[in-house]
Amino acid sequence: MANQLGEIQHIVVLMLENRSFDHMLGFLYADQQNQSPSGQPFDGLTGNESNPASNGEAVKVYAIQASDSNAYFQPGADPGEGYSATNSQLFGTVAAPSPPVATNQGFVTDYAYTLGWESKKPSWSVLPDTVASDIMGMFTPDMLPVLSGLARGYAVCDQWFSSVPTETLPNRAFVCAATSQGHMDDNTKTYTSPSIFGLMSQHNQGWAIYGYNQAPLTRLNFPDTTNASDAHFGLFTDFQAAARNGTLPAYTFLEPSWDAAGNSQHPNYDVALGEQLIHDVYYALRSNAAQWNKTLLIITYDEHGGCYDHVAPPSGAVPPDNSAGEYGFDFKRFGLRVPTVLVSPLIEPGTVFRVPPGTMPLDHTSILKTVETRWGLPALTARDAAAPDVGNVLTLTTPRSDDPLASVTVPTSGGSNSAAEQPSHLQQVHAELVSRLPVPDAHGGTYHQMPALRTNADYAHYIASRTEAWLASRKTLNTVREHS
Repeated sequence: MANQLGEIQHIVVLMLENRSFDHMLGFLYADQQNQSPSGQPFDGLTGNESNPASNGEAVKVYAIQASDSNAYFQPGADPGEGYSATNSQLFGTVAAPSPPVATNQGFVTDYAYTLGWESKKPSWSVLPDTVASDIMGMFTPDMLPVLSGLARGYAVCDQWFSSVPTETLPNRAFVCAATSQGHMDDNTKTYTSPSIFGLMSQHNQGWAIYGYNQAPLTRLNFPDTTNASDAHFGLFTDFQAAARNGTLPAYTFLEPSWDAAGNSQHPNYDVALGEQLIHDVYYALRSNAAQWNKTLLIITYDEHGGCYDHVAPPSGAVPPDNSAGEYGFDFKRFGLRVPTVLVSPLIEPGTVFRVPPGTMPLDHTSILKTVETRWGLPALTARDAAAPDVGNVLTLTTPRSDDPLASVTVPTSGGSNSAAEQPSHLQQVHAELVSRLPVPDAHGGTYHQMPALRTNADYAHYIASRTEAWLASRKTLNTVREHS
């Protein structure tokens, strides 16, 4: 069937936080022996997968039940997610062997190590009764009816990998710029490379970045977004209005709320709130039928976040540039699988979307390649130049009118988030970035020192007020320039 990417006028990306494929979607087709209704194979869980505990006993994967204590807050704490922790989970050692042949047998022991040090630090939230074997708990379609309903109702990618085997910011850099410029941890928060957003502006294509309840953090990661017109940015309510009014640009990038009480689904925050967000994004897009028929929604996660997955990440990745990699990493292997769902009325229901065996696998830069292919843009780096796009998932010439979520009820959690008042890591990143923004004081200087911030609310207020002051100063400067 013919590739219908040319019919798409709007690509929308929702990138959530720190969950592996098996953790969220591994049981998606367990009731059909890991085959889709059309007979396509699905690389999911059989229920027999296991990892050794520190005492050598095998810990099998298991289904999280709604009746479990803190079910939607599993795995109960934040697993290790950096480069060393990821190596430990894949290889059993913090340094990758040569050749890097992964067994994926280190998740339980690495989580035991992580719980050991997190439980001694009050700034880290570990829910009561959390144990290392919790890392083998997996959500079921009944627990995640929204994400699973879209995965079954449209297309699921069971071989989509994060771009690098490490934590959040490098992977988010790859989805925006196809490089992290050699960086492999969250210590570096800004990059000097051009992004897909600046590239689209250069080629007269529209784009937008929406934060959820605060101005988007992504704006502050790249020079071409920080310096872009304020018209490109907004909140989730602005996205909903643009979707309803049929005024979405060619490319839209959505952030969740970053705070610990928010909907990012970062462990150990409330996964049910993320289900609500996915639901709200989907129905915002469906609110304008004409626009919906020309839209592709990509729901994905930046990295696996230390959550179990049984598939070894492939090697053969193309280094994006000549940047020297931190920790000696050569950028020739991918990170772990992450949940990725493709949604469009031009997609057959029940699709399991993969690229052909032996070809370059799907990773976050496939989003960039899809945008570039659709609008005839050049690649940003060698990584997205080599990436496959997802156009072949769009096979229908007549848009579907059915709604796979019509009978779905969004779940709510019965637990309580003990970390809700604590600042999240990405709130802290966001605050640091806004503290660097040049806001002139009464004397025309821009020196600023971030005040002491302690709670979720402290950070939210500071980010909002500092951003507002910066935006106001930009408007003042632009007005002066216009009249000079």
